[in-house]
Amino acid sequence: MSNTSTNDPARDVAASPFLRAFRGSFTSALRWSDLDALWMRLRTDAKGGWYLYAIGEPPPEAPADQAMVERFIDEIDALLRREHDERLCGIVYADDLRIPSLVKIYDPNNLGVACGSSSHPPLPGWVMSKLPPVDLPATQLVPKGRRRWWRALLGA
Repeated sequence: MSNTSTNDPARDVAASPFLRAFRGSFTSALRWSDLDALWMRLRTDAKGGWYLYAIGEPPPEAPADQAMVERFIDEIDALLRREHDERLCGIVYADDLRIPSLVKIYDPNNLGVACGSSSHPPLPGWVMSKLPPVDLPATQLVPKGRRRWWRALLGA
C-alpha cells in the first residue's frame, strides 16, 4: 500500500492536484457575454461535483449540490455586475471556457493585479473546482463584509 503523504504539510499541499491546476493556465471571460456563456456551461454541469471555495474560509470538504451551485452562480453574478461596473468583465478566469473544471473569480473590491503580471498576484475571492481544494494561504485580510456574505449564502 502506497502512502503519498510525506509528513511535510507544505510538500503535501505543493503536490496537490488542486494546487497544480490552480497554478495552471487560465483564460479570462473578458466580455460580459463571455461570462454569460461560462455561467450557462456551469449551470448545465451544476450536478458535476463542484467545490465552492471562498478564499479565507476553510476549504469545503464535499462538493456542493446542484441547487447550491446554481444559487452561487446567481449570487456571484449579481455581485460582480453590481460591484464591477465596467465595460468589460475580465475578472473571472477558467482553465477552459468551453469545458471548465476550475474557475477563479476575483473580488471586484480587491483586484490588485489579477492578470498575474505581478510576482505576487492576489488570490481570487472565490474558486469553483472539480478537484477538492486545499487551504490557500490568504495574502490579505478578507473583508468582514465578504465573510458575512459567504456565510449567509451557505446558511452558516
